[in-house]
Amino acid sequence: MKKLSFVVTLTLMSSLLLAACGSGGSSQTASGSGGAAPAPKASDSASASSGGGSSGNSGGDKKLYIPIISKGFQHQFWQAVKQGSEKAAKELNVDITFEGPESESQVDKQMEMLKTALGKKPSAIGFAALDSQAAIPLLEQAKKSNIPVIAFDSGVDSTIPLTTAATDNIAAAGLAADKMAELIGKKGEVALVVHDQTSRTGIDRRDGFVNRIKEKYPDIKIVDIQYGGGDQLKSTDLAKAIMQAHPNLKGIFGSNEGSAIGVVNAVTEMKKTGIVVIGYDSGKQQIDAIKNGIMAGAITQNPIGIGYETVKAAVKAIKGETLPKTIDTGFFWYDKTNIDDEKIKAVLYQ
Repeated sequence: MKKLSFVVTLTLMSSLLLAACGSGGSSQTASGSGGAAPAPKASDSASASSGGGSSGNSGGDKKLYIPIISKGFQHQFWQAVKQGSEKAAKELNVDITFEGPESESQVDKQMEMLKTALGKKPSAIGFAALDSQAAIPLLEQAKKSNIPVIAFDSGVDSTIPLTTAATDNIAAAGLAADKMAELIGKKGEVALVVHDQTSRTGIDRRDGFVNRIKEKYPDIKIVDIQYGGGDQLKSTDLAKAIMQAHPNLKGIFGSNEGSAIGVVNAVTEMKKTGIVVIGYDSGKQQIDAIKNGIMAGAITQNPIGIGYETVKAAVKAIKGETLPKTIDTGFFWYDKTNIDDEKIKAVLYQ
């Protein structure tokens, strides 16, 4: 009986040991072949929420992803650029995101946006620089990562962007200077309210206007140049100060939408007459100011074309196609005489 009892006990212990080993084997297999998925890394979450992420570089049939970093959102101009970008994205079957800081003075915030966009490993990137030099280190990172960079609206002081889709701002501002000279009788004092002195657009529009005046109109004196950051309230204050300091002023050039609207507001609030106001860009307030005679006229760009050509160039770059150094998207002078022409209406935006 003792022997039988020992055999039964040994058998039970062996069964329990085998069951335990079998259970341990099953747990290890489940863990190794799936089970609960590991928590995603922060970069994975960012890519998923962006609607694109690194899909352009992952192969397969996923869409190319191209983030478009603009200079801002506060002007209607950028909404028109966005519209053109989205049109091209739809036609070319790519995913884009379009973003920019709240103000065109927020260079640091734009740099953060650019850094975040590059971290998603996009197929290419579109970039309109607020500061023509500040972005260069990040663009060098893009080059090292083989991410093609397409500049738009405002280029950078670097050869890294494969092309720049933009207005010929020097030529356009030169035309604005010619119109100003014509309207003030080619003599007198004029001033400028410029959106900034760090972006390529700010520099080129300022220099295009100033140099044309100096080269062709010796009897016109530029008495002041102020920088309002593209903010219409700040530009209003600056224009008021200019007019108070120069009572014989004959004209003011506003170099972008916010600058021009600021000048219009200043002239209106101070009830000034006889001052020729010339603007740049479009938007409802400028169009209304031209129709009611407060603004003599303005240069309009082709913002929808700028957005469209940026995305189009990015797709070509991804495919390895050769791009021109610049893509000239054109500009037009508009005033009361042609504001309702179909050609002009096509490039105005409200």
